[in-house]
Amino acid sequence: MHLLQRLTNSPPRLSNSPFPAGCPLIMGIVNVTPDSFSDGGRYVSAANATCHALRLIEQGADLVDIGGESTRPGSNQVSVEEEMRRIMPVVEALVERNVPVSVDTSKPEVMRAAIAAGAAMINDVNALRAEGALEAVAASGAAACLMHMQGEPHSMQVEPHYNDVVAEVKDFLRQRLDAAVAAGIARERLVIDPGFGFGKTLKHNIELLRNLECFTDMNVPLLVGLSRKSMLGKITGSEVGDRIHASVAAALLAVAKGASIVRVHDVKATRDALAVYNAVQGE
Repeated sequence: MHLLQRLTNSPPRLSNSPFPAGCPLIMGIVNVTPDSFSDGGRYVSAANATCHALRLIEQGADLVDIGGESTRPGSNQVSVEEEMRRIMPVVEALVERNVPVSVDTSKPEVMRAAIAAGAAMINDVNALRAEGALEAVAASGAAACLMHMQGEPHSMQVEPHYNDVVAEVKDFLRQRLDAAVAAGIARERLVIDPGFGFGKTLKHNIELLRNLECFTDMNVPLLVGLSRKSMLGKITGSEVGDRIHASVAAALLAVAKGASIVRVHDVKATRDALAVYNAVQGE
């Protein structure tokens, strides 16, 4: 049984989570980078990153997403060797502690190493488009998240344009799902992410969130990452370190509109808000 089935059907909780089986999953963010937009440099050492990941699990995260390369607007790529140096000690330490791990990477070499070490999911902002990426996941039993991004991180926010952002993002994700299935990745191992903030203006992001339920008929789990993003700063006027309330509100909206997984920095606040939401929903 793969990660999503295990967590959804019989969650191997490592903390006292209030969520019964079948409720939205919380993915905690762990950036092992010096330059990520929100917490770059804070967890750049393997020891600090591992401790932070365990803390997020204790706060109620169902899994943690480990990233070794920033994908913030304007960021530059790092080498395969540097990305692996950053994340592999963290992945190995967490897997040893039975923590469900996702790895945020677009590099097939990193995917293979992470999966071999026990990572249960690959979270790829490039939707497995790099040469060898589909094959790396297909050869394993890991889950994979396919995200939409217009352009690439270094220049994606330079005048992004769509005629119909919802239709175009959905069409892209449908094509990537088809490509993944054709490559031998079972559909039940796949997740989609519309990619808020990745080659999109504030108007595009709001339109996607307003119409998020349009993605639920694709019959795969929907992952949404809105935590602390610049769109929330533009709406509220808050700096990145003061966006917790907006982030929780965005996560609740996403769940109400069909998100199965929310990727967040502030796990406890999100968990508490979703516990209230689930109680009212009778779940």
